Amino acid sequence: MEGSTPPSYSTISPSFPWEDEDEDLILDDMPSDLENTLHLLSITIYSIAFLLGTIGNGLVIWIAGFRMKRTVNTVWFLNLAIADFIFTFFLPLSITYTALDFHWPFGTLLCKFNSTIAFLNLFASVFLLTVISADRCISVVRPVWSQNHRTPRLASIVAVFIWITAFILCSPYLAFRDTDKDNYSNVTHCYNNYAFSDDFEDDEVIAIRSTRHQIMISVRFLCGFLLPFGLIVVFYSLMALKLRRSHLAWSSRPFRVMAAVVAVFFLCWFPYHVFSVLEVVMHHWESQELRTAVLIGSPLATSLAYFNSCLNPFLYVFLGRDFKESLRRSLLSAFERAFSEEPGKHSDSHGKSRTLSDQESHFT
Repeated sequence: MEGSTPPSYSTISPSFPWEDEDEDLILDDMPSDLENTLHLLSITIYSIAFLLGTIGNGLVIWIAGFRMKRTVNTVWFLNLAIADFIFTFFLPLSITYTALDFHWPFGTLLCKFNSTIAFLNLFASVFLLTVISADRCISVVRPVWSQNHRTPRLASIVAVFIWITAFILCSPYLAFRDTDKDNYSNVTHCYNNYAFSDDFEDDEVIAIRSTRHQIMISVRFLCGFLLPFGLIVVFYSLMALKLRRSHLAWSSRPFRVMAAVVAVFFLCWFPYHVFSVLEVVMHHWESQELRTAVLIGSPLATSLAYFNSCLNPFLYVFLGRDFKESLRRSLLSAFERAFSEEPGKHSDSHGKSRTLSDQESHFT
């Protein structure tokens, strides 16, 4: 049905589209002043994330990639910065889309590319954080093996596999994202065409669209949040158990930085995944309150997820030291300290200070 407007055109978040297929769940349900406030808030947060993210992550790439000695830690944080930089670099597309009241003037190819980049950032980041947690766990639980096998080359190989896996998981958006022009309003929309059809009334097409939509949300939730978070909890638990049994306390700066990056990532992304799941629940549970909550909460949760991509550089600079001292240090010195491979100090039950290398016999 050419020129008809699919329900998902009413999406209120451009790059992480609110993908509901319910024809009645549209922006007209929302008061215009609230809708304008959400749009303005989204544009503001996207713009801040773009400015801080491109500059901050660009500095991390420059320093970790070209100014520092290549270590396992610099490989991890360099790849995290690359994922965030690519995402924030293309944020102006989402800013423009929102500012134009969801008119997409950039063509079908960029419509597909923009969403693919967004979810590539999600999967690459969460997989990198999981691998970083595993790396730290091995360093604590099996320090001798780690010292013999933990190399920048191996870390680089693992990072390549992470990027390949992340691309495979986000590649369906290259197929599903599509554009369509509303002949009545002369507005072009970028949306998820799960059924590869512009027919939004046929029951069979609607069923296909709904099924594929739910599969995409489920895969994203399981692979992009639940399973990685569960593994990270396991790794941290093993580290805590090992350190407790050995009467040691890990105090190295890279460990604190990594822990903070993981915590901030999941705090920023958890609301987004919650509203994605609620979006699926709406198909099976009619509730005006739930519909309103998703309508309002989805763009706010998406904005928080966007903002995560500009936070890591600040964690690298300011974490683990006095704030005033951080301001006095040069950026290079701050990043070098954040990514340093210097072994952390541990304290035994008698209060004596010992390095990790001095304690290897206690971990075997």
